[in-house]
Amino acid sequence: MATTVSKRDYYEVLGVPKDATGTQIKKAYRKLALKHHPDQNPGDGEAEARFKEASEAYAALSDDEKRERYDSYGHAGLEGAGGPDMESVFESFGFGGGLFEGLFGGGRRRRSGSRGGASLQMEFEVDFMDAVKGASKSATFDRQEPCLECHGSGAEKGSKPVSCDTCGGRGAVLQSTGFFQIQTSCPSCQGKGTVIKALCNPCHGEGRVPRKREVSVDIPAGIEDGMRLRLAGEGEPGSSGAPAGDLFLVVRVKEHEFFQRQDDHVLLEVPISFTQAALGASIEVPTIHGRDSLKIKSGTQSGSLFSIKGQGIPNVRSGRNGDQIVRVAVEVPKKLTKRQEELLREYAETEEVNVTPERKSFFDKIKSYFEG
Repeated sequence: MATTVSKRDYYEVLGVPKDATGTQIKKAYRKLALKHHPDQNPGDGEAEARFKEASEAYAALSDDEKRERYDSYGHAGLEGAGGPDMESVFESFGFGGGLFEGLFGGGRRRRSGSRGGASLQMEFEVDFMDAVKGASKSATFDRQEPCLECHGSGAEKGSKPVSCDTCGGRGAVLQSTGFFQIQTSCPSCQGKGTVIKALCNPCHGEGRVPRKREVSVDIPAGIEDGMRLRLAGEGEPGSSGAPAGDLFLVVRVKEHEFFQRQDDHVLLEVPISFTQAALGASIEVPTIHGRDSLKIKSGTQSGSLFSIKGQGIPNVRSGRNGDQIVRVAVEVPKKLTKRQEELLREYAETEEVNVTPERKSFFDKIKSYFEG
Protein backbone atom coordinates (compact mmCIF):
# COMPACT_ATOMS: atom_id res chain seq x y z
CA MET A 1 0.00 0.00 0.00
CA ALA A 2 1.42 3.33 -1.04
CA THR A 3 2.09 5.95 1.58
CA THR A 4 0.40 9.31 0.99
CA VAL A 5 2.37 12.38 2.04
CA SER A 6 0.02 15.27 2.82
CA LYS A 7 1.05 18.87 2.12
CA ARG A 8 1.08 21.41 4.90
CA ASP A 9 -1.46 24.20 4.85
CA TYR A 10 -0.05 27.12 2.81
CA TYR A 11 -1.02 29.68 5.46
CA GLU A 12 0.77 27.56 8.06
CA VAL A 13 3.84 27.35 5.81
CA LEU A 14 4.10 31.12 5.58
CA GLY A 15 3.02 31.68 9.18
CA VAL A 16 0.18 34.09 8.34
CA PRO A 17 -3.54 34.08 9.21
CA LYS A 18 -6.13 33.18 6.59
CA ASP A 19 -7.26 36.79 6.31
CA ALA A 20 -3.71 38.05 5.73
CA THR A 21 -3.27 40.85 3.23
CA GLY A 22 -1.12 40.57 0.13
CA THR A 23 1.53 42.72 1.79
CA GLN A 24 1.67 40.43 4.84
CA ILE A 25 1.98 37.37 2.60
CA LYS A 26 4.77 38.93 0.60
CA LYS A 27 6.66 40.02 3.72
CA ALA A 28 6.38 36.55 5.28
CA TYR A 29 7.61 34.87 2.11
CA ARG A 30 10.55 37.23 1.75
CA LYS A 31 11.65 36.45 5.30
CA LEU A 32 11.43 32.68 4.79
CA ALA A 33 13.10 32.81 1.37
CA LEU A 34 16.11 34.64 2.77
CA LYS A 35 16.33 32.30 5.75
CA HIS A 36 16.13 29.02 3.83
CA HIS A 37 17.76 30.00 0.54
CA PRO A 38 20.08 27.24 -0.73
CA ASP A 39 22.92 29.71 -1.21
CA GLN A 40 22.74 30.55 2.48
CA ASN A 41 22.47 26.88 3.49
CA PRO A 42 24.76 24.90 1.15
CA GLY A 43 24.24 21.14 1.47
CA ASP A 44 21.24 21.54 3.79
CA GLY A 45 18.47 19.45 2.22
CA GLU A 46 15.88 20.44 4.81
CA ALA A 47 16.48 24.18 4.20
CA GLU A 48 16.11 23.63 0.44
CA ALA A 49 12.83 21.78 1.03
CA ARG A 50 11.55 24.62 3.24
CA PHE A 51 12.53 27.16 0.55
CA LYS A 52 10.63 25.25 -2.14
CA GLU A 53 7.62 24.80 0.16
CA ALA A 54 7.51 28.53 0.94
CA SER A 55 7.84 29.44 -2.76
CA GLU A 56 4.99 27.10 -3.67
CA ALA A 57 2.79 28.57 -0.94
CA TYR A 58 3.54 32.12 -1.99
CA ALA A 59 2.86 31.34 -5.68
CA ALA A 60 -0.59 30.09 -4.70
CA LEU A 61 -1.59 32.74 -2.16
CA SER A 62 -0.23 35.75 -4.06
CA ASP A 63 -2.55 34.99 -7.01
CA ASP A 64 -6.14 36.05 -6.22
CA GLU A 65 -7.73 33.38 -8.42
CA LYS A 66 -5.55 30.54 -7.09
CA ARG A 67 -6.03 31.74 -3.51
CA GLU A 68 -9.81 31.68 -3.93
CA ARG A 69 -9.70 28.09 -5.25
CA TYR A 70 -7.37 27.07 -2.44
CA ASP A 71 -9.59 28.65 0.22
CA SER A 72 -12.60 26.77 -1.19
CA TYR A 73 -11.15 23.36 -2.01
CA GLY A 74 -7.71 23.20 -0.43
CA HIS A 75 -4.80 21.65 -2.32
CA ALA A 76 -7.22 19.72 -4.52
CA GLY A 77 -8.45 22.99 -5.94
CA LEU A 78 -5.02 23.67 -7.42
CA GLU A 79 -4.46 20.24 -8.94
CA GLY A 80 -4.14 20.48 -12.70
CA ALA A 81 -3.70 24.24 -12.52
CA GLY A 82 -0.03 23.99 -13.36
CA GLY A 83 3.00 24.72 -11.21
CA PRO A 84 3.67 27.98 -9.43
CA ASP A 85 3.59 31.03 -11.70
CA MET A 86 7.14 32.24 -10.97
CA GLU A 87 6.79 35.08 -13.47
CA SER A 88 4.07 36.48 -11.20
CA VAL A 89 6.21 35.83 -8.14
CA PHE A 90 9.06 37.73 -9.76
CA GLU A 91 6.86 40.70 -10.76
CA SER A 92 5.29 40.88 -7.29
CA PHE A 93 8.68 41.81 -5.87
CA GLY A 94 8.90 44.87 -8.14
CA PHE A 95 10.69 43.47 -11.20
CA GLY A 96 9.55 43.53 -14.81
CA GLY A 97 8.25 40.39 -16.45
CA GLY A 98 10.54 38.20 -18.53
CA LEU A 99 13.65 39.01 -16.49
CA PHE A 100 14.55 35.46 -15.48
CA GLU A 101 18.27 35.40 -14.76
CA GLY A 102 18.50 31.62 -14.93
CA LEU A 103 16.55 28.70 -16.34
CA PHE A 104 17.14 25.11 -15.22
CA GLY A 105 20.06 26.33 -13.09
CA GLY A 106 21.86 28.05 -15.96
CA GLY A 107 21.52 31.62 -14.68
CA ARG A 108 24.46 34.06 -14.55
CA ARG A 109 24.95 35.99 -11.34
CA ARG A 110 25.67 39.69 -11.67
CA ARG A 111 25.97 42.67 -9.39
CA SER A 112 23.26 45.23 -9.88
CA GLY A 113 24.34 48.00 -7.49
CA SER A 114 25.41 50.67 -9.98
CA ARG A 115 22.88 53.17 -11.30
CA GLY A 116 22.97 56.43 -13.20
CA GLY A 117 22.76 59.74 -11.38
CA ALA A 118 19.50 61.64 -11.01
CA SER A 119 18.75 64.53 -13.37
CA LEU A 120 17.98 67.94 -11.87
CA GLN A 121 15.74 70.79 -13.01
CA MET A 122 15.63 74.45 -11.99
CA GLU A 123 14.24 77.73 -13.28
CA PHE A 124 16.76 80.11 -14.86
CA GLU A 125 15.88 83.78 -15.24
CA VAL A 126 17.38 85.79 -18.12
CA ASP A 127 17.02 89.39 -19.29
CA PHE A 128 14.87 90.13 -22.32
CA MET A 129 17.81 91.34 -24.43
CA ASP A 130 19.98 88.34 -23.44
CA ALA A 131 17.21 86.04 -24.65
CA VAL A 132 16.93 88.02 -27.89
CA LYS A 133 20.62 88.29 -28.75
CA GLY A 134 22.09 85.32 -26.85
CA ALA A 135 24.61 85.48 -24.02
CA SER A 136 26.88 83.47 -21.76
CA LYS A 137 25.75 83.43 -18.13
CA SER A 138 26.42 81.39 -15.02
CA ALA A 139 23.99 79.29 -12.99
CA THR A 140 24.43 78.25 -9.36
CA PHE A 141 22.66 75.24 -7.87
CA ASP A 142 23.01 72.52 -5.22
CA ARG A 143 23.56 68.87 -6.03
CA GLN A 144 24.55 65.74 -4.14
CA GLU A 145 28.29 65.00 -4.50
CA PRO A 146 30.61 62.38 -2.94
CA CYS A 147 31.41 63.05 0.72
CA LEU A 148 34.98 64.28 1.14
CA GLU A 149 35.27 62.63 4.55
CA CYS A 150 34.57 59.06 3.43
CA HIS A 151 35.23 59.56 -0.31
CA GLY A 152 31.74 58.35 -1.09
CA SER A 153 31.91 55.03 0.75
CA GLY A 154 29.49 56.06 3.51
CA ALA A 155 31.71 54.34 6.09
CA GLU A 156 33.30 56.06 9.05
CA LYS A 157 36.86 57.29 8.48
CA GLY A 158 39.31 54.46 9.14
CA SER A 159 36.71 51.78 8.40
CA LYS A 160 35.25 50.39 5.22
CA PRO A 161 32.14 48.56 4.02
CA VAL A 162 32.12 44.80 4.68
CA SER A 163 30.79 41.97 2.57
CA CYS A 164 27.04 41.43 2.87
CA ASP A 165 26.20 38.29 4.86
CA THR A 166 22.90 37.75 3.06
CA CYS A 167 24.28 37.52 -0.48
CA GLY A 168 27.90 36.74 0.31
CA GLY A 169 29.05 39.91 -1.45
CA ARG A 170 27.41 39.02 -4.77
CA GLY A 171 24.74 41.75 -4.59
CA ALA A 172 22.02 39.29 -5.64
CA VAL A 173 20.20 36.28 -4.27
CA LEU A 174 19.03 33.24 -6.23
CA GLN A 175 15.56 31.85 -5.63
CA SER A 176 14.67 28.34 -6.79
CA THR A 177 11.31 26.69 -7.37
CA GLY A 178 11.31 23.32 -9.05
CA PHE A 179 13.40 23.62 -12.20
CA PHE A 180 13.34 27.42 -12.19
CA GLN A 181 15.82 29.80 -10.66
CA ILE A 182 15.47 33.56 -10.57
CA GLN A 183 18.02 36.09 -9.42
CA THR A 184 16.93 39.25 -7.63
CA SER A 185 18.75 42.16 -6.04
CA CYS A 186 19.79 41.44 -2.47
CA PRO A 187 17.31 43.07 -0.04
CA SER A 188 19.96 43.58 2.64
CA CYS A 189 22.54 45.52 0.61
CA GLN A 190 20.30 46.73 -2.25
CA GLY A 191 22.55 45.02 -4.78
CA LYS A 192 25.83 46.63 -3.65
CA GLY A 193 27.34 43.45 -2.21
CA THR A 194 28.56 45.33 0.87
CA VAL A 195 27.03 46.84 4.00
CA ILE A 196 28.26 49.60 6.28
CA LYS A 197 28.71 48.82 9.97
CA ALA A 198 30.04 52.24 11.14
CA LEU A 199 28.39 55.20 9.37
CA CYS A 200 30.28 58.30 8.29
CA ASN A 201 29.09 61.22 10.44
CA PRO A 202 29.11 64.10 7.87
CA CYS A 203 27.01 62.20 5.33
CA HIS A 204 25.24 59.84 7.76
CA GLY A 205 26.27 56.85 5.71
CA GLU A 206 24.83 58.16 2.45
CA GLY A 207 28.24 58.72 0.88
CA ARG A 208 27.02 62.07 -0.50
CA VAL A 209 26.44 65.58 0.76
CA PRO A 210 24.77 68.63 -0.86
CA ARG A 211 27.34 70.97 -2.44
CA LYS A 212 26.93 74.24 -4.34
CA ARG A 213 28.07 74.20 -7.96
CA GLU A 214 28.41 76.95 -10.57
CA VAL A 215 28.25 76.24 -14.31
CA SER A 216 28.48 78.35 -17.45
CA VAL A 217 25.31 78.52 -19.56
CA ASP A 218 25.25 79.48 -23.25
CA ILE A 219 21.92 81.14 -23.99
CA PRO A 220 21.02 80.78 -27.69
CA ALA A 221 19.71 83.89 -29.48
CA GLY A 222 15.93 83.89 -29.76
CA ILE A 223 15.19 81.53 -26.88
CA GLU A 224 11.62 81.83 -25.60
CA ASP A 225 10.14 81.83 -22.12
CA GLY A 226 9.46 78.27 -20.94
CA MET A 227 12.05 76.58 -23.17
CA ARG A 228 14.48 74.16 -21.52
CA LEU A 229 18.26 74.05 -21.77
CA ARG A 230 20.01 70.72 -21.13
CA LEU A 231 23.47 70.60 -19.59
CA ALA A 232 24.63 67.00 -20.04
CA GLY A 233 26.36 65.41 -17.06
CA GLU A 234 25.68 68.30 -14.68
CA GLY A 235 23.10 66.39 -12.66
CA GLU A 236 23.92 64.23 -9.67
CA PRO A 237 26.81 61.75 -10.02
CA GLY A 238 25.99 58.10 -10.61
CA SER A 239 27.00 55.30 -8.25
CA SER A 240 29.86 52.88 -8.82
CA GLY A 241 31.14 54.78 -11.85
CA ALA A 242 27.74 55.06 -13.56
CA PRO A 243 27.19 58.25 -15.62
CA ALA A 244 25.89 61.42 -13.98
CA GLY A 245 22.43 62.78 -14.69
CA ASP A 246 21.70 65.99 -16.59
CA LEU A 247 20.76 69.49 -15.48
CA PHE A 248 17.68 71.02 -17.13
CA LEU A 249 17.19 74.79 -16.97
CA VAL A 250 13.66 76.09 -17.53
CA VAL A 251 14.19 79.57 -19.02
CA ARG A 252 12.15 82.46 -17.62
CA VAL A 253 12.54 85.67 -19.64
CA LYS A 254 12.10 88.97 -17.80
CA GLU A 255 9.69 91.52 -19.24
CA HIS A 256 11.15 94.54 -21.03
CA GLU A 257 10.18 98.10 -20.21
CA PHE A 258 9.21 98.91 -23.81
CA PHE A 259 9.38 95.84 -26.04
CA GLN A 260 6.98 92.91 -26.02
CA ARG A 261 7.42 89.59 -27.78
CA GLN A 262 4.90 87.79 -29.99
CA ASP A 263 6.44 84.67 -31.54
CA ASP A 264 9.49 86.07 -33.39
CA HIS A 265 8.04 89.58 -33.71
CA VAL A 266 8.63 92.55 -31.42
CA LEU A 267 5.76 94.85 -30.46
CA LEU A 268 6.41 98.50 -29.59
CA GLU A 269 4.02 101.37 -28.92
CA VAL A 270 5.27 104.80 -30.05
CA PRO A 271 3.57 108.12 -29.24
CA ILE A 272 3.15 110.67 -32.08
CA SER A 273 1.73 114.15 -32.07
CA PHE A 274 -1.60 115.21 -33.52
CA THR A 275 0.12 117.14 -36.31
CA GLN A 276 2.39 114.19 -37.21
CA ALA A 277 -0.64 111.95 -37.49
CA ALA A 278 -2.59 114.51 -39.52
CA LEU A 279 0.17 115.73 -41.85
CA GLY A 280 2.43 112.71 -41.94
CA ALA A 281 6.06 112.52 -40.79
CA SER A 282 9.26 110.50 -40.71
CA ILE A 283 10.16 109.52 -37.14
CA GLU A 284 12.99 107.61 -35.49
CA VAL A 285 12.05 104.53 -33.46
CA PRO A 286 14.11 102.18 -31.27
CA THR A 287 14.45 98.52 -32.22
CA ILE A 288 16.16 95.62 -30.47
CA HIS A 289 18.96 95.99 -33.03
CA GLY A 290 19.39 99.79 -32.78
CA ARG A 291 17.52 102.74 -34.31
CA ASP A 292 15.45 102.80 -37.48
CA SER A 293 13.25 105.30 -39.30
CA LEU A 294 9.52 104.91 -39.80
CA LYS A 295 7.36 106.85 -42.24
CA ILE A 296 3.99 107.95 -40.84
CA LYS A 297 1.36 108.53 -43.52
CA SER A 298 -0.84 111.61 -43.35
CA GLY A 299 -4.19 110.93 -41.74
CA THR A 300 -2.85 108.15 -39.53
CA GLN A 301 -5.28 107.15 -36.78
CA SER A 302 -4.33 106.31 -33.21
CA GLY A 303 -3.76 102.55 -32.88
CA SER A 304 -2.54 102.07 -36.47
CA LEU A 305 0.13 99.38 -36.96
CA PHE A 306 3.34 99.68 -38.97
CA SER A 307 5.81 96.91 -39.72
CA ILE A 308 9.59 97.20 -39.94
CA LYS A 309 10.84 94.10 -41.75
CA GLY A 310 13.68 92.05 -40.28
CA GLN A 311 13.94 94.05 -37.04
CA GLY A 312 12.39 91.34 -34.88
CA ILE A 313 13.80 88.38 -32.94
CA PRO A 314 15.91 85.64 -34.57
CA ASN A 315 14.17 82.27 -34.63
CA VAL A 316 16.03 79.98 -32.22
CA ARG A 317 16.09 77.18 -34.81
CA SER A 318 16.31 78.86 -38.24
CA GLY A 319 18.01 82.11 -37.19
CA ARG A 320 15.68 84.17 -39.43
CA ASN A 321 14.52 87.45 -37.91
CA GLY A 322 10.91 88.36 -37.38
CA ASP A 323 9.59 91.92 -37.78
CA GLN A 324 9.06 94.82 -35.44
CA ILE A 325 5.43 95.89 -35.23
CA VAL A 326 4.95 99.54 -34.24
CA ARG A 327 1.62 100.70 -32.86
CA VAL A 328 1.23 104.48 -32.87
CA ALA A 329 -0.68 106.34 -30.17
CA VAL A 330 -1.75 109.86 -31.07
CA GLU A 331 -1.17 112.18 -28.13
CA VAL A 332 -3.53 115.07 -27.41
CA PRO A 333 -1.65 118.04 -25.90
CA LYS A 334 -2.74 118.84 -22.35
CA LYS A 335 -1.61 122.48 -22.52
CA LEU A 336 -1.62 124.83 -25.50
CA THR A 337 0.05 128.17 -26.06
CA LYS A 338 -2.21 131.08 -26.90
CA ARG A 339 -1.15 130.94 -30.56
CA GLN A 340 -1.75 127.16 -30.77
CA GLU A 341 -5.20 127.58 -29.30
CA GLU A 342 -6.00 130.34 -31.85
CA LEU A 343 -4.88 128.12 -34.72
CA LEU A 344 -6.89 125.17 -33.51
CA ARG A 345 -10.00 127.30 -33.12
CA GLU A 346 -9.54 128.52 -36.70
CA TYR A 347 -9.19 124.89 -37.77
CA ALA A 348 -12.28 123.96 -35.80
CA GLU A 349 -14.29 126.64 -37.63
CA THR A 350 -13.22 125.25 -41.01
CA GLU A 351 -13.95 121.77 -39.76
CA GLU A 352 -17.55 122.72 -39.05
CA VAL A 353 -17.94 124.06 -42.60
CA ASN A 354 -15.98 121.44 -44.45
CA VAL A 355 -17.20 118.27 -42.76
CA THR A 356 -15.49 115.22 -44.24
CA PRO A 357 -17.69 112.53 -45.85
CA GLU A 358 -16.72 110.03 -43.18
CA ARG A 359 -17.73 112.30 -40.32
CA LYS A 360 -20.91 113.35 -42.11
CA SER A 361 -21.92 109.75 -42.55
CA PHE A 362 -21.34 109.02 -38.87
CA PHE A 363 -23.38 111.98 -37.62
CA ASP A 364 -26.14 111.21 -40.13
CA LYS A 365 -26.37 107.72 -38.61
CA ILE A 366 -26.54 109.14 -35.09
CA LYS A 367 -29.25 111.60 -36.12
CA SER A 368 -31.39 108.92 -37.72
CA TYR A 369 -30.95 106.75 -34.61
CA PHE A 370 -32.41 109.39 -32.29
CA GLU A 371 -35.12 110.43 -34.73
CA GLY A 372 -36.15 106.90 -35.62
